[in-house]
Amino acid sequence: QVQLVESGGGLVQAGGSLRLSCAASGRTFSSYSMGWFRQAPGLERESVAAIRWDSGNIYYADSVKGRFTLSRDNAKNTVYLQMDSLKPEDTAVYYCATSRYSYDLRYARQYDYWGQGTQVTVSS
Repeated sequence: QVQLVESGGGLVQAGGSLRLSCAASGRTFSSYSMGWFRQAPGLERESVAAIRWDSGNIYYADSVKGRFTLSRDNAKNTVYLQMDSLKPEDTAVYYCATSRYSYDLRYARQYDYWGQGTQVTVSS
């Protein structure tokens, strides 16, 4: 059974940093693409960043480009989202997900397993 466990969320002041981790188990991690999504209260879930199984073509949403960095460590079955220069509008529950596809990774429909989410709150 595939499991994704996010960690690293919390409360931070605007301009601060957080690093989210997503530990995966239950499938050959190195063969699957990974993505991060977020959902703020009253809003739809949106894509934040995604990385192919081979770490090629890393995708970032325009709203986080230049501030967030996505990476993966296949030896540790973990994907990381380094979030710098955080803004109050980054406040949301962040979810990681895994996909057997290597394209259209900005779309939630491409993912078949999801984590439970971790709360990120950025105060002004």
